[in-house]
Amino acid sequence: MPCIDNACCARTPRPARPWAAALALGTAWLLAACGTRAPVPAASVPPPATAAVPGTPGTVPAAPPRQVALPAPQAPRNKLELEVQFAQRLVQAHPEGTYLTRAPDRLMAIPVLEIELNADGSVRRIEVLRHPSTGDEATRLAIAAVRRAAPYGDVSRLPRPWKVVETFLFNDEMRFKPRILDLQ
Repeated sequence: MPCIDNACCARTPRPARPWAAALALGTAWLLAACGTRAPVPAASVPPPATAAVPGTPGTVPAAPPRQVALPAPQAPRNKLELEVQFAQRLVQAHPEGTYLTRAPDRLMAIPVLEIELNADGSVRRIEVLRHPSTGDEATRLAIAAVRRAAPYGDVSRLPRPWKVVETFLFNDEMRFKPRILDLQ
């Protein structure tokens, strides 16, 4: 019979439980497979992108990413072409903030955005379909990236609604990759 008295348990050694190690190992494997991240030590978290201004209290945001001149977008002929062109323009507009290599097994954040376009390819509305559990920084970066890469080409000949749903795969360096580029 198991001991439920703390004083008794402190004096009496518990019998060995060979299944406990297997249970712990199985639980750790399951959590890793589900994408649950272990806590990151505070020392390994990079400081936020701010810079101190001499003579003024506090900090100000760091300089925004440099603006890249994009070529005029082509009018997409179908929905898939629109989605691929959308992702390619995101990467072209943010060369320092993106990566094109294979996505890591563990991602820092995965926001999902639904972007509604106007007929000329400009952004009409952005809705966040999935917020990452790591905070809103990745979501804000993704929304800003979508706005900077616009317009996305004349979509007036495509059937309505003119929407793109994009999943942003953020790595540990807070660089993103549009998921559709992994599917190509």
